[in-house]
Amino acid sequence: MWNCFLTRTSRCFSTSAGNKALKWWDHVAPAPKDPITSVTEAFLADTSPTKINLGVGAYRDDEGKPVVLQCVREAEARIAGCDFLGIGRESVSSAVSSKLVEESVKLVYGKNSDIIKEGRFAGVQALSGTGACRLFAEFQRRFYPGSQIFMTDPTWSNHHNIWRDAFVPERTFQYYHPDSKGLNFPALMDDVKNAPDGSFFLLHPCAHNPTGVDPTEEQWREISYLFKVKNHFPFFDMAYQGFASGDLDRDAQSIRIFVEDGNLIGCAQSFAKNMGLYGHRVGCLKYVHILDYILSVLCNDAKQAAAIKSQLQQIARAMYSSPPVHGILLVSGILSDPNMKALWVEEVKVMANRIQSLRTTLRKSLEQLSSSLNWEHITNQVGMFCFSGLTPEQVDRLQRGFHIYMTLDGRMSMAGVTTGNVSYLANAIHEVTKFG
Repeated sequence: MWNCFLTRTSRCFSTSAGNKALKWWDHVAPAPKDPITSVTEAFLADTSPTKINLGVGAYRDDEGKPVVLQCVREAEARIAGCDFLGIGRESVSSAVSSKLVEESVKLVYGKNSDIIKEGRFAGVQALSGTGACRLFAEFQRRFYPGSQIFMTDPTWSNHHNIWRDAFVPERTFQYYHPDSKGLNFPALMDDVKNAPDGSFFLLHPCAHNPTGVDPTEEQWREISYLFKVKNHFPFFDMAYQGFASGDLDRDAQSIRIFVEDGNLIGCAQSFAKNMGLYGHRVGCLKYVHILDYILSVLCNDAKQAAAIKSQLQQIARAMYSSPPVHGILLVSGILSDPNMKALWVEEVKVMANRIQSLRTTLRKSLEQLSSSLNWEHITNQVGMFCFSGLTPEQVDRLQRGFHIYMTLDGRMSMAGVTTGNVSYLANAIHEVTKFG
């Protein structure tokens, strides 16, 4: 009888639990597809031999294949089966983290910067640029509740997701001019001026994503000065250092201008693209202390830096504890070895030069087709992306008629252009644009 009771009870419990389980997640709808991953999915499903993927912002060689840099190969060989940098794998998160941060800061602020000499920064390792941005967004929410973030219009699509999920309200400020396909500098300055004093701004220091449009040095100086006047906080997302000009120092010039002006700044830095380590998700979040008369109380000693670092580490601990070991070892090894770092600098220059060369070729090819449109913006813009000016309808026609894939806003990843497909691409663009 007892067995019978248990059987009946178990059956009732099972049925009830099963019915309840069916209702737990019935209200969950599919998430909207990411615009960039959607392009890749469509490209992979296409069987055409002439298809071109201009969606993903990761570097490719002239055959359209992913590249493993020679400096990365050498670093891989050094860590394979050996005690790299004189430490064991188990202790890498604490031992190598400081080395990674130290070498990263040198790239952004200069190896002889006072920031480094005086140790006026708090840095933590992160899961690439996305993870670093997410850490800062959470840091902003916790310590400046009710604040908002101003983003360029347009910006990288994932920026919106990152600050939204941190419950930080966002606003945009004018940046891109669709008619000139360049920078709308007067409107940008007006928006910065009219923003409430002490606002947070998300800036792209070089190779702006998605437009490829960067301010000039003089424009950066005017922006920095206005930030100082307005007491704004600039947070830089450095995802493409080296890809704008091929020169790491030149691509960090905007950040150094802000530092020289005494602005307090933050920086998310990624090695995913410029070291070809997209799958390793290696990044660094740096919250930098600049000593000046306004912020000297907050920033004048190591105690405050240690406090900020501890808070960032606590946020990271709850999110993912610590990043994967392998990528950190690679980056730390490359940056701390003079020979491997020099090799990496040369390889970055090669990648940047190839992209710039393809920009020139694509523009010439379009002009040789007697296009009635002005294509100067292709070479005026810099970095990984070209904001082509193509309409969503024209992008759709490129995909349906020519098997060419890009996001609907017309952003082209120049890394997907090769000497083998540039003429085909130019002809396709000419066909979909020649009638307006």
